[in-house]
Amino acid sequence: MRWFRWLFNNPHQDPNQEPFMRWVSSLESLIARLLTMLLVGVTIFAVFDLGRYLLTDLFLDPVGSFSTSLIEIFGLFLNILIALEILENITAYFQKQVVQVELVIITSLTAVARKIIIFDFEKLNGIDLLGLGAATLALSISYWLVRRTNDNR
Repeated sequence: MRWFRWLFNNPHQDPNQEPFMRWVSSLESLIARLLTMLLVGVTIFAVFDLGRYLLTDLFLDPVGSFSTSLIEIFGLFLNILIALEILENITAYFQKQVVQVELVIITSLTAVARKIIIFDFEKLNGIDLLGLGAATLALSISYWLVRRTNDNR
């Protein structure tokens, strides 16, 4: 409670607000580390779940073939790949203390590509596919612009 009083009663104290910014930075770091640990756990669980799913599907009747479509299996693989890319984004943030826009765009492109690969034409319509196409185009242009800007530096 005293902290809130200090925060609101001292608006003219320090223009940099060093104690407050240190606290915000520490909180941000703590949350990012917690999210990283949770994401690692989810990714490990997803890999084991995918392995169990593949082994079960492969060794049940008919033996040696998959009962589900390869598109669904590719979707599961891409889920893990996206989780790894998000983990890479967080790791890059820890190393450089800057959000790597290029990595975020690549992760987004992977997520949209996954959605296009597993696109179900029976449940969704052409408008949905057009939206995914527009998202792909926008992300591709964004990636090109960011890459071009980074190369010019």
